[in-house]
Order: sequence, then structure tokens, then C-alpha cells
Amino acid sequence: MPVAIFDLDETLIDGDCSTLWCEQMGRLGWVDPASFMRRNDEMMEAYKAGELAMEDYMAFSLEPMAGRTPEEIEHLVGPWVEDFIEPIIFSDACKAIAEHRAKGDRILVISASGVHLVAPIAERLGIDEVLAIDLDIQHGHYSGATTGVLTYQQGKVTRLLEWLDAEGENLEGASFYSDSRNDLPLLQTVDHPQVVNPDPVLLEHALQAGWPVHVWK
Repeated sequence: MPVAIFDLDETLIDGDCSTLWCEQMGRLGWVDPASFMRRNDEMMEAYKAGELAMEDYMAFSLEPMAGRTPEEIEHLVGPWVEDFIEPIIFSDACKAIAEHRAKGDRILVISASGVHLVAPIAERLGIDEVLAIDLDIQHGHYSGATTGVLTYQQGKVTRLLEWLDAEGENLEGASFYSDSRNDLPLLQTVDHPQVVNPDPVLLEHALQAGWPVHVWK
């Protein structure tokens, strides 16, 4: 069946879940809010420019979670999703998901954020299939490292092709919705690229390529 693929940050939600979780770690007292968010914002600017080394960002953003159990993080992420993520879900995103579901499409979220955030957010959207950055677990605790291919830039294509092969699916008729220049490799791979609230570089590319451009609110 056709696959409808959605980016998460700034596509399904009006914000970046990794940044919002960094703010939450400050509220929890795990980091110094001012200095930690200053560094986060610097790295997010590199992301917007297509120049972020995702390995560096993940090492930075996961360090406060090192030594904590997945169960502890899950217990904290659930209420955070309810309080901080649900209010910024785009209503137009929910409509698009519903339209694809009504057509019988298989729905997948693929995100360059950690799976500990992406999976519970997708669940709130009624989506149970996700590809995100996987976190390393040692002796039942997060190590602060990642594992596997990071779902970022070309890595999204790599992970998606592996998933399709494992699931017996293919890209025929596939759609992908994204806001970011970092997702150009995957947008150029699918039959139906869909551009949502695009950054300037992606907007220019979309207009030249004749891709649909959506303004979601």
C-alpha cells in the first residue's frame, strides 16, 4: 500500500521537540537552563543552515539523560507531551493524516529527533510506526549515546529503505511531508513530495521543482 511519510518538527508540530525537551530538562533541574539553551540554540542555527553534525547535537542533548532508565524518561515524557506538545500540533497536519488514513495509506513518522520523544508524540497523533534516532541502552540505562544510522539528511533515506525492505513495502505512490532543507534527499526520493511551511532554501527548491507547498496552521 502507498506510504504517507511525515517529518515531525515544524511539520506536524509548530516547534522542535528536541529543543522543547531541552527546556524541560532545565525545568527538571538536570541542566543549567541559560547555558544549556544557549548551546542548544547555537546548534539549531547550524541545523537550519544544513550544517549541523547531528552526532554532536545528540551527544550534547542526551548527556543529561545518561544513567537514567527508559522507564524514568517515559514517565516524564508522557505529561510533557500533553502539556507542551499537544497544544502546538497543527490542525492541518491532523487533517492530512486523516485523509491519508481514509485512503488506506500506511502512515509513518520519520524524524531527526530521538525516538524517546518521537514515538510518544506520534502515538498522540494516532501513528504507531516511527523511524527516529535510536538511543543506546547499557545495563538498563541510557548511555548518552545513539545507535544505528541517524535519521538525518541522507540517513533518513537509508533508514526508510531498510524499513521498506523489512516490511515488504516500496516507495510506489509514497508521499513525504517536510519543512526542512535537510530533508531534500528524501523529498527527492518519493513520488509525491509535499512541502510544509518551508525554510527559504526548501521553498526555492520546491518552486523550481513544481512541488506542492502547504501552509499549515
